[in-house]
Amino acid sequence: MNRRHLIAVCTLATVGLLALADEPKKDAHHGHAAHFMECAKACDDCARMCDACGAHCVQMVADGKKEHLETVKTCQDCATFCSAASCITARGGVFSDLICKACADACKRCGDACAKHKGDEMMAKCAEECRKCEKACRDMLKHVGHDHHEAK
Repeated sequence: MNRRHLIAVCTLATVGLLALADEPKKDAHHGHAAHFMECAKACDDCARMCDACGAHCVQMVADGKKEHLETVKTCQDCATFCSAASCITARGGVFSDLICKACADACKRCGDACAKHKGDEMMAKCAEECRKCEKACRDMLKHVGHDHHEAK
């Protein structure tokens, strides 16, 4: 075997070993990416529900039920948080931990506000979706090591 062949074989062996050594990192990255996408989906679902519930609450206020004025605001704001969280986590953004913490807190407050309206199917669906999104965001934070110990 001449010198060039030996160098080529050694280079290929090194590349192969590096590829094998890098495999767990790829799997870990894939695991993070999958978890980020699950969170992004929950946030996107919640944003749509909060937008729909906000419109429902506007109609309720127009019908004279002023007690829905608070939930118009909470649903609109929650939808905005959830939309931002969905976008940032879907791309694995560096601020995913910040937006997911804020989104989880917003979902907690929105879900609590909507749950106060017993017997209203739309409000119950919104509260449920907020709970799912809050959980997804808090799970994502734990998964990536950014648990702020405030999952109350």
